[in-house]
Amino acid sequence: MSADLRFNAMYFLPYVHLPKNHKQFKSTWVDFPNSFYDPEKGHKLYKRYLKELLLADKLGFDAIVVNEHHNTVYSMMATPNIIAAALVPQLRNAKICVWGVPPNFMLPNRLAEEYAILDVMSKGRLEVAFPLGTGMEYWSNPVNPATAREKFKESLKIILQAWKEDGPTTHYGKYYTYRFLNPWPRPYQKPHPPCYIVGTGSPETIEIAAELGFGYSSVFVPQERTYELNEQLRQRAAHFGHTMRPDQLPLLTYVYVAETQEQAEKEYVIHLQRFFEDYARSTQQWLAPPGYISLEQLKVRAAGADKLHGGFDFNNVSKSFFIAVGTPEKVANQLGEWAIKAGTNHLNNVMHVADMPHSKTVKNLTLFAEEVMPRLRSKGVAQ
Repeated sequence: MSADLRFNAMYFLPYVHLPKNHKQFKSTWVDFPNSFYDPEKGHKLYKRYLKELLLADKLGFDAIVVNEHHNTVYSMMATPNIIAAALVPQLRNAKICVWGVPPNFMLPNRLAEEYAILDVMSKGRLEVAFPLGTGMEYWSNPVNPATAREKFKESLKIILQAWKEDGPTTHYGKYYTYRFLNPWPRPYQKPHPPCYIVGTGSPETIEIAAELGFGYSSVFVPQERTYELNEQLRQRAAHFGHTMRPDQLPLLTYVYVAETQEQAEKEYVIHLQRFFEDYARSTQQWLAPPGYISLEQLKVRAAGADKLHGGFDFNNVSKSFFIAVGTPEKVANQLGEWAIKAGTNHLNNVMHVADMPHSKTVKNLTLFAEEVMPRLRSKGVAQ
């Protein structure tokens, strides 16, 4: 038995108007001055990005994915639920995926309520993912990174209780107390929208997803490591009595399609380079605030920091991560091969990076939908 492949269009909504002197700053996160932000230019970018996401829906993408980041040109979605709410009434068929809000950054009952509203508004087309949040976010929000995972787990417990149990109920925990957990509205989907955990491969995060039976999406993790993590999650989920389906393992890919290989690289690589060197440029200090991760994971991330947060070599990056650039046939073949190896039928495709202009983005979305998706639609993966 096989399952049809699913295609998401994922966006970061970056602020593309970097100042000429931005290279003088070690990072474009956390302390990069917001005096460089021009609201008039930001307004035009929001209009443009929403137009492109609605085009993805019209072209037949299965889902639109938005996500959260703070204090950075990398993303203008500090509150992705607002972007999701703007999209929901305009989407024809696509699911809306908020991947996502770190639940330990806000009151968990409030997040449960906001997601329930989006689920009801969209008539059950919402999916959510819960990230712990990048290290950079902890410099931007008053949350203790040393207690982040503990608070994360308690927040998820409260959200699931709010969604699944008839209220009012109570919760008396280490970080939160609710005498009346009684949210209105409740989710449209029963018992709740599909849920995922987003992470970079920490064993503790994998264990949370396995225990809850949530899907898991690894981000900016090398290819071979991604395959290992998916298998690890399957095994640990089975230990807790859950069976991971292929659609619960979204594969993050970066995609650009053009008429020839040479043209694809000429049009795209410069923007991918700017994404890694400028928009994702951070420091090891911002990446790992004290207490955020274990010493073992700190060593792993520090060793690979140059591959993501500053420094770029197209060949090396393409071999490390899931980056498909080329003709429709080549891109389709790569995605199909990766999906089989990862045991997934769920492709989460980043269709725009850095300062890629509107014309290239429209071309990429259109060629992908018209030339790549039909090549893969019914191939699927074994379940």
